[in-house]
Amino acid sequence: MPLGTRHELIGILLGGDPYTVLRVADGGEWRLDCPRSCRHLIGQKVRVVGTRSDFDMLDVERIEPA
Repeated sequence: MPLGTRHELIGILLGGDPYTVLRVADGGEWRLDCPRSCRHLIGQKVRVVGTRSDFDMLDVERIEPA
């Protein structure tokens, strides 16, 4: 999968350091480059829109409860 592709994903937001992690239904995980303000959503099902910037990294444009 090429870098720089846009993704819209739904999954469970998990804590992590230094990055939060999104676990999607198929068992895959994405590291998220998002502001600390998203931390209040940890443990919840969320929808994330972002651009792939590394193998398993998304630069988050939008994150919201799903």
